[in-house]
Amino acid sequence: MPKAAFKPPETYEAALEELEQLVGLIESGKLPLEQLLTGYQRGAELLKFCRDKLEAVETQIKVLDEGALKPWTPE
Repeated sequence: MPKAAFKPPETYEAALEELEQLVGLIESGKLPLEQLLTGYQRGAELLKFCRDKLEAVETQIKVLDEGALKPWTPE
């Protein structure tokens, strides 16, 4: 079965919003089986996109902090 080609989201926030909407649709139980599978595949791609973006940001923060992560404390 060929993998569906989805357009990548433009931003982390757009991916997260689409993922939240998709989860709501899947959890509603109102999608036919084919759409459910397609939705699951899209959700997996969105989740990977978000994880990759978060990992990239974490790497940038480590570089800015010269490799030493500092604990965050609210002010």
